Amino acid sequence: MALLDWMTDAAGPHVRGHGVMLRPPRAGDYQAWADLREASRDYLQPWEPAWPEDDLTRAAYRRRLTVYGRELELGNAWPFFIFDTAGRVLLGAVTLSNVRRGVAETGTLGYWIGQPYAGAGHATAAVRAVARYAFADLRLHRLEASCLPINTASRRVLEKSGFRKEGEARAYLKINGRWADHLLFGLLSEDAERADA
Repeated sequence: MALLDWMTDAAGPHVRGHGVMLRPPRAGDYQAWADLREASRDYLQPWEPAWPEDDLTRAAYRRRLTVYGRELELGNAWPFFIFDTAGRVLLGAVTLSNVRRGVAETGTLGYWIGQPYAGAGHATAAVRAVARYAFADLRLHRLEASCLPINTASRRVLEKSGFRKEGEARAYLKINGRWADHLLFGLLSEDAERADA
């Protein structure tokens, strides 16, 4: 089965965490995704790249799935939607991207939680679950993540998941239309084992 088929049926990795179930996005998730993103727009936009004008359209979602499929086939990224344990309620998303092999064996972690579900531990559960998957199944050695210095909620998620602050980067990512400084975090496979213990 082609990896792109993950987007249309039940195939693909399902990862479980404390109170969450993660799986790759599917075409049938469009409406729940668009509704949650729209309801959370004001909450999410200060922490994300600027949204394209057509970001929440079905056509833009299909393009997103095509990109995900290509990245999965190349082994460069693993996108997951975050659901409740029954797999019925979409809570947010977490993506392992920029996977580099060879001397690095590392990837970059990013995530978002819809505003109605923020502060309930779903992001921490999802980050921990993806870290376990990255280290145990994908055999990565290191994960990287970043957040804006004023994003204390995101920093808390990373630190509770075992990530350590490693430094700061000036004008690191373009967030909400402006280049912004970020705090940089790293997690080694052995750190994750200790965080889960």
